[in-house]
Amino acid sequence: MSLDTSAPAALDALRARLTLEEKVRLVVGAGLWSTTAVPHIGLRAMQLSDGPAGVRGVSDDPGETSASFPAPSALAATWDLGLADEVGAVFAAEARRHGVDVVLAPQVNLQRTPVGGRHFECYSEDPELTSAIAVHVVRAAQERGVGMCVKHFVANDSETQRTSYLSRVDERTMREVYLAPFERLVHQARAWSVMGAYSGVDDGTTAAPVLEHRPLLTGVLKDEWGFDGVVVSDWVATKSVAAAVDGGLDLQMPGPDGVWGDGLLAAVRAGEVDEAAIDEKVDRLLLLAQRVGALDGLAPDGPLRDTLDQVDVAGTLRRLVGRSMVVLRDDDATLPLGADAVRTVALVGPNAVAPFVQGGGSAYVRPERHVTPLDAMRDAFPDAQVTVHAGAVSRMLPPALDLAARCTTPAGEPGALLEVLDAEGVALESRAVTTWTGWLRDVPEAARTVRIRATVTLTEPGRHEIGVGTVGRHRIVVGGQELSAADDLVGAEVILDSSVNAPTPATLVVETLEPTTVELDATVQAVHPVGYASFARAELVHRTPGTSPDELLADAVHAAARADLAVVVVGTNEEIESEGYDRTSLALPGTQDQLVEAVLAANPRTVVVVNAGAPVILPWLDEVPCVLWGWLGGQEWPDALGDVLTGRTEPAGRLPWTLPAHETDVPVPHAVPVDGVVDYHEGVHVGYRSWLRLGRTPAAPFGHGLGWTTWEHDEATALVGADGSVDVVVPVRNTGPRAGREVVQVYVEPPAGSHDRPVRWLGGFAGAHVAPGATTQVRVRVDATAFPVWDTERGGWVVPAGTYRLHAGRSSGDLRTSVDVVLPATASDPGPRPGRST
Repeated sequence: MSLDTSAPAALDALRARLTLEEKVRLVVGAGLWSTTAVPHIGLRAMQLSDGPAGVRGVSDDPGETSASFPAPSALAATWDLGLADEVGAVFAAEARRHGVDVVLAPQVNLQRTPVGGRHFECYSEDPELTSAIAVHVVRAAQERGVGMCVKHFVANDSETQRTSYLSRVDERTMREVYLAPFERLVHQARAWSVMGAYSGVDDGTTAAPVLEHRPLLTGVLKDEWGFDGVVVSDWVATKSVAAAVDGGLDLQMPGPDGVWGDGLLAAVRAGEVDEAAIDEKVDRLLLLAQRVGALDGLAPDGPLRDTLDQVDVAGTLRRLVGRSMVVLRDDDATLPLGADAVRTVALVGPNAVAPFVQGGGSAYVRPERHVTPLDAMRDAFPDAQVTVHAGAVSRMLPPALDLAARCTTPAGEPGALLEVLDAEGVALESRAVTTWTGWLRDVPEAARTVRIRATVTLTEPGRHEIGVGTVGRHRIVVGGQELSAADDLVGAEVILDSSVNAPTPATLVVETLEPTTVELDATVQAVHPVGYASFARAELVHRTPGTSPDELLADAVHAAARADLAVVVVGTNEEIESEGYDRTSLALPGTQDQLVEAVLAANPRTVVVVNAGAPVILPWLDEVPCVLWGWLGGQEWPDALGDVLTGRTEPAGRLPWTLPAHETDVPVPHAVPVDGVVDYHEGVHVGYRSWLRLGRTPAAPFGHGLGWTTWEHDEATALVGADGSVDVVVPVRNTGPRAGREVVQVYVEPPAGSHDRPVRWLGGFAGAHVAPGATTQVRVRVDATAFPVWDTERGGWVVPAGTYRLHAGRSSGDLRTSVDVVLPATASDPGPRPGRST
């Protein structure tokens, strides 16, 4: 697809001034996060940055911090499009503050399986909810001159072998489910950028890596939908020159090396790649540059561009996480708690001591502020005595070794001796280090290994565990014993699979009765990954003798029994939820289930808060009177939890996915490739649709959330519009004692006899704030796009004629009223959409 016919004349003129060499350099990144500048045409470099839960920025300065957002699933849990607009504005404000032009977000892949490692990064298991939230985020950010790069196109819904697997998805499922959010973002938000996935797709006609999948990238995304933005590769995902050019990739990231950096210019000169194809990609990049203000004299004058200093970032995030919290149970109307009615609070649980506020990988930022749950609870309950108790063990990795306090170098200096060695073993650098993050950044190109040596003093009697975690070629010796060795060299793959973030340590157990010393000698690979900065990884770990799990539990139970209120915070951690790997279990890690049951037995006035992004099994859910799902809430999470418990903020969230009661009930229990293929066997029955189809009962259905008041829904009415949409009007009455927010969800049931359609699917939703005792009319728009099916024979959308029943209610499992509408048969062809627009 050529954009020349609709391209602004000014952009065409700029391209005409570029040499072939400049055009080729323009479609390859200039660095890890930047595009190429061409000063003589007034084009500066554009800066791209992760991610979905905050804007990390482009600096490696460890002192640079960012606002840490709640995980995207928490935003979807609000079912609030106005709040999604506010989050888009926060993205724009943070991007501008960090000098970022394009944010690599949102992730609109679906939560096909609850064990997906990046489940928390996605919005929902439903395409309608995902699309609605994402459109508002993207549109609001781009109105403020900041581009959003929607990812990962397409069917990239799990992490196991994510750089190589092939997703086998039939054409109808691809159209109705997995392409749907991307299509909405192109048509309704006019997304400026889309990221192509590492993985491949077999749609029944073509099996290829996504970046080489011309029928999807060019045929559907660009030609059919009229996408006029830039297709960016996921980092180091480009595997070919001519095939990726022809497929539809516009910008290889990062650069300047990599497949295109090494071979694209030669391929054009050899006639293997048409220069016109490069011109088309340059057109798209120049348009993106104009949109984000990277072209001198051609920056768009967006009406909201200069209002970013008015965005209350911290306040918006705090309100967001509070409103996202989902009341799973509240049998005794425990919430909210009067701050002046509680004199003693026992704050219990491993996540009460160290909350898990952001997942691993692209979602990670260095938070601007750190507030402990203990401090937040003391602020929320200023007249109460608040104590904190871990109560359970939930992590496998021991804490980092304290170099300054415990270690000396071979020369007797405090700390450890760090040596950077070349291929001959000659030291390029040698120094004592007293602080160590586990990483050595910006390792010289000539470096081949990094060696760390120290004498570690163990002062406490008891059982110590000491060792090192790393990746690649290495030799780990502790206490004279070789604990681990490997000869294989590694590169970018350890970044892509996230194994570098949490390497499993090789450890030695040392039992001591009196102070002793242990020699540590670790030689690790200097990794020089293509497309990324060089580094060495050596996570020094040391588990000291401490309180046993039984003692931790006894201490917590004793505190809970003596308190007016017990708040138990359980959940996952960075070992469980991260980019790069999928979960192997839905159970809470460690002894947390035992902790909940023991505290509840000691104090019936117990509130349990689940601090997790993705579903976990809660075997005690039916026993605890009050349970909150608290998400991965970002930097404002502790304070927001205090707001929710004391009534400053209603926990008005609704689940954006299904919470299983048993792992064996999960329709898609894993997404492990078989012979390199992930088969989407459930078809269009994703998430709660499969639960309904199979007749299985979850612990809590999709859309569930109680808030802190009660509701009645009266008889629904419906009006069919001329465009095929349907407005469903539901009278809603707040029957409780507090003002609250209700979310009316409308589910579509197809005509009787419909072939292989879901039992019902989300057609639309709307929220309303209602005073106690008051009634309001909630109008839910079910768009015309909710009714068609994809006809594979004719290659277009068809609305089967018949009577559709529209169910309105509080969740997919709590339907209060319904109304029938009769729709005629209609059909449409997927014709080309309008092209470039500023």
